Amino acid sequence: TTLYFSFWVTVLGLGLSLLLAFCVQKVARGLSFYRTALILPYAVSPIVVGVLWTFMFAPTFGVVSYWLSKVGITWNHLLNTNQAMWLVIMASIWKQISYNFLFFYAGLQAIPKSLLEAASIDGAGPIRRFFSIEFPLLWPTTFFLCVINIVYVFFDTFAIIDALTQGGPGNSTATLVYRIYFDGFKGMNYGSSAAQSIVLMGFVLLLTVIQFRYIDKKGGQ
Repeated sequence: TTLYFSFWVTVLGLGLSLLLAFCVQKVARGLSFYRTALILPYAVSPIVVGVLWTFMFAPTFGVVSYWLSKVGITWNHLLNTNQAMWLVIMASIWKQISYNFLFFYAGLQAIPKSLLEAASIDGAGPIRRFFSIEFPLLWPTTFFLCVINIVYVFFDTFAIIDALTQGGPGNSTATLVYRIYFDGFKGMNYGSSAAQSIVLMGFVLLLTVIQFRYIDKKGGQ
C-alpha cells in the first residue's frame, strides 16, 4: 500500500507540477496571479487539507460528490477502497504540488534562453525543445524532488490520511506511517510499531544515501 501510494503521488505530483511550471512560463498577462494561486496550497497544513477534501467528497453533502452523482458516478470513499485510495492520493498531490512547482519554475527560468532560441532557429518545436533541452537540464531538480516527495509520502501524509479515511476502509489506505501510529497508540502493540519504525527509518536512510551520492557525483562532473 505504501509503495503504491508513494508511486502515484510522486509520479503524478511531479508530472502535474512540471506541466504547470511549463505553462506558467508562457503566460503573458496575470503571471503574478497564477504564481500566487499555485503557491497558496503549500501554506495549508496537512490536517486542514484532509478536512477540506473530506467536506468536498463527503458522500452525503459533499459538493464534488453531488456533481459526480449528476454524471452517474456514485462516490462513497467510506465503502469503496479504490475511491478511498485515490482520494488520499489526490489530496496529497494537491498539498505538495506548490513545492514542486516552485523548484520546476525556478529551474526552467535558469535555462539559458540562447539554447532555446538556437533550437527554435533550427526548426525544433516547443515539445521537441522541452524533451531535448529543458527536461534534460531539469533532471537534477527532478531527482531531488523525487526523493523529497517520497519522504513527504512516508511522513507528512499521515494527517491527510487520518482526516480523510483513518486508514480505511479495511486498511486499504493504511500506509506504513499510519500503521505505526495505529498499532502503537491505538492497538498498544508497541513491539510491532517499533519494528515498523525501524523499517521506515531504513527506507529514509537509504533514500538519503542515494540522494547525497547522486549530488556528489553530479558535483564532481
